[in-house]
Amino acid sequence: MTKHQSVSHDSRLHVLALAAFFLLMPGVTLALEIGDKAPPFRLPGSDGATHQLSDYLGEKPVVLAFFPKAFTGG
Repeated sequence: MTKHQSVSHDSRLHVLALAAFFLLMPGVTLALEIGDKAPPFRLPGSDGATHQLSDYLGEKPVVLAFFPKAFTGG
């Protein structure tokens, strides 16, 4: 398998894993309307720590940027 095929395969696996995660989460809607509040969530950061929305609400602006591996090794 070439490096390009490996990256493509890894990307497909991540997309499938994310799709399964969101489809199997009970009680969570997949779409929000403009003006809706964001649901609580907890995610691993690139710094290795786990961050949750409630830690930042009211203190700082919150921007969620999602770059699936961004074609890097990490």
